[in-house]
Amino acid sequence: MKDRKGIKIAVIGGGSSYTPELVEGLIQGYEEMPVSELWLVDIEEGREKLEIVGNLAKRMVRKSGLPIQIELTLDRREAIQGADYVTTQMRVGQLEARKRDEHIPIKHDVIGQETTGPGGMFKALRTIPVILDICRDIEELAPNAWMLNFTNPAGMITEAVMKYSQVKTVGLCNSPINFKKSLAEAYGTSEHQVLPEFVGINHLHWVTSALVNGKERMPELLAGKGEYNAKNVPTLGWDLEFLQSLHAVPTYYLKYYYMTNEMLQEEKEALENNGTRADVVRRVEKELFQLYADESLQEKPKQLEQRGGAYYSEAAVQLMKSLYLGRNDIQTLNVPNGAIYDFLPEDASIEINCVVTAAGPVPLKPMHVPETIKGLLHAVKTYESLAIDAAVSGDRGLALQALVHHPLVPSVTVAKVLLEELLEAHKPYLPKFFA
Repeated sequence: MKDRKGIKIAVIGGGSSYTPELVEGLIQGYEEMPVSELWLVDIEEGREKLEIVGNLAKRMVRKSGLPIQIELTLDRREAIQGADYVTTQMRVGQLEARKRDEHIPIKHDVIGQETTGPGGMFKALRTIPVILDICRDIEELAPNAWMLNFTNPAGMITEAVMKYSQVKTVGLCNSPINFKKSLAEAYGTSEHQVLPEFVGINHLHWVTSALVNGKERMPELLAGKGEYNAKNVPTLGWDLEFLQSLHAVPTYYLKYYYMTNEMLQEEKEALENNGTRADVVRRVEKELFQLYADESLQEKPKQLEQRGGAYYSEAAVQLMKSLYLGRNDIQTLNVPNGAIYDFLPEDASIEINCVVTAAGPVPLKPMHVPETIKGLLHAVKTYESLAIDAAVSGDRGLALQALVHHPLVPSVTVAKVLLEELLEAHKPYLPKFFA
């Protein structure tokens, strides 16, 4: 625990629509973790959103009566200087880039999704160089800070930071906390009484055990007595015979791998009708920022939960609090593999239950890793590692290999077409590939 009073937090991407949830969490947790400075950082293109969100944050703090100083800035280094925690929640290229990530693959009969498949790869290619640039600032200006990353694709971003910087980092995602909440709600108990075991990597994990009040509930879950879906993934149902022989509950993102044709068809229909998720989010965000701009609003609006990433910030506050207090509680985080999975590289980022100590997360080895999931895990991790190296080097050959070896890309021919089209579409954000 810190000896001195007062904590400084820098939020990279402070103009995000998620920020009010983070502010709410910091206000609620103030007695245990007294934050003195919250710096919200954005870029010039995000100035208007930063001011709207920042003013709402100031109203929320004013209503709370707590001595938390809110600072808004476009100067990232000023915000990072002396910070205890740096959180990253950014989107390089904003929603227009996400739209291209989703629309272009669908045109070529390939899944178009912002964190999975070709779209996820290009989000990583745009984001990793920017994140590593931020890490250089942290190394210089706040070398003891923890960087909590929930910029997607979270596992790849976290792995890039672990491999190419000296920054202490943890990646987190809202999928595990959402599953935990849904499990607690389904059994009418508190979140403290449920313990799902997650096996895998970010957006490619399976729940292999689900303890509720000390009793194993996996047989009931596999019998189809409950299903959890994310707002940003179509709600096609699982085949129960398949789940029962798998002996695990897959994350909803695995529908892109296990039900590829059906998911692609849904994406095509969505594109023709209301647009892809990027188009939906644009409409949701427009409504949210209209709400945020209302000077009478002094709290996080309920509509934020429609955004699809609800509880990201709750997960971030939980993690900060546990690191600060050394609570030794269990959270599901993105951390280095080490010796957990012998079929993945030691420096791979994995998503797993960890005990969160004051010195950092300690991963817990899963009780059981089904043989049926190892091949897909290895294949996707191979793609991720290749894509990370491509993002750092700007090597088109590595990018092609990454895309070809992604299980959702059907052939070298399709991979080459997608690579050229997506590189051109995102050219302003990929200078290394056009050097």
